[in-house]
Amino acid sequence: MRAEIIAVGSELLLGQILNSNAKFISLRLAEIGIDVNYHTVVGDNPKRLEEVITIAKGRADVLIFTGGLGPTKDDLTKETIAKQIGTVLVSDDTALRYIHEHFERSGRTMTENNKKQALVFQGAQVLANHTGMAPGMAVENEGTHYLLLPGPPHEMEPMFTKEATPYLFSVLGKKELIKSRVLKFYGIGEAELEFRIQDLLEKQTNPTIAPLASKSAVTLRITAKALSEIEANLLIDAVEKEIRSIVGEFIYGIDEDTLSSKAAELLGESNLTLAAAESLTAGMFMAELADEPGISSSLSGGVVVYNNDMKVKQLGIEESLLTKYGVVSSECAAALAVSVMKKFGTDVGIGITGAAGPDPHDGKAVGTVWIGIVALGEAPKTYKLSLSGLRNTNRLRASQFTLYYLIQFLKDKKAQN
Repeated sequence: MRAEIIAVGSELLLGQILNSNAKFISLRLAEIGIDVNYHTVVGDNPKRLEEVITIAKGRADVLIFTGGLGPTKDDLTKETIAKQIGTVLVSDDTALRYIHEHFERSGRTMTENNKKQALVFQGAQVLANHTGMAPGMAVENEGTHYLLLPGPPHEMEPMFTKEATPYLFSVLGKKELIKSRVLKFYGIGEAELEFRIQDLLEKQTNPTIAPLASKSAVTLRITAKALSEIEANLLIDAVEKEIRSIVGEFIYGIDEDTLSSKAAELLGESNLTLAAAESLTAGMFMAELADEPGISSSLSGGVVVYNNDMKVKQLGIEESLLTKYGVVSSECAAALAVSVMKKFGTDVGIGITGAAGPDPHDGKAVGTVWIGIVALGEAPKTYKLSLSGLRNTNRLRASQFTLYYLIQFLKDKKAQN
């Protein structure tokens, strides 16, 4: 089958937001075995959307629309498609009840135009929205399948996975199950990762291995086709074992794991408390950890000691140490970690210092970062980074590398116990 993904929204054409939905859907359709031949973006204009639909249904079997299902006047996707395929919109009782409950829970007054979000094509299969209000829908007309999904990715992605994918499987008449697992890497680039597992990539059949890169991580998606979930997992397990034998030291998590969620998970499992002293990152590391629910049982607190005076006054770092080794040094990072651990009485201490840019700092090149990690009763460990980004990129990457090294540190402690 051939598919065309049609994103509706003038904000996409104006460059105000990125069309990440098309990427997500294309990846999932490739796993299912549906070819995507075209991506189209059209503004909130009924006439232009009608023209797009006319062209698209002549070259695709499945048209997948994202956006334009909201309550405002410029949300016209449903109305325009209904006119094109000769159907009418009716209110879905389940969706309308869910919208009412949403407003009641949030203590807000529901305006009349919000009822518009509960409108669906008469006779369509309604796709439930568990993270927003407007439901999606799927309908077939004259041999073409129309799938309508919401625009916000946090609504669209779970709807596509849980609601639209089963529909597409029924259309395809497939009995095979397709299952994926994503391995998350840090500290290794996409090119180096691909080079190291080149032999696996060349011989892949089922499961398949797809390398992907993002701003914060490199990933490998392992996808298997099988007649049962057990069989699919066994196929994936075998490939994952091979990958781990080659580059396992760079894997920090799987699927929905993030650096912060994995660090929080390991801290919780180990019943360890943590405090951090941040210089160049100025609290970014702790802010990342604080995104995780329940982190208060592990993250006790910390300090931002951005200049030398505060390092001395707040943490008691010896001035002679800073004079001898410099603030951007292994010795300073270790001292920060040890001092903040003692100050807050925690099990683990973190120290981050460096030269973010745009100019060298303390005689050290821009991008030079030192990270110190220490556990109670142990000698501190330090890690050096040589980053090459702009100032705030270096700060962000320093925070993320700190999470990565913390994860490795905690895994090593767990293995020792």
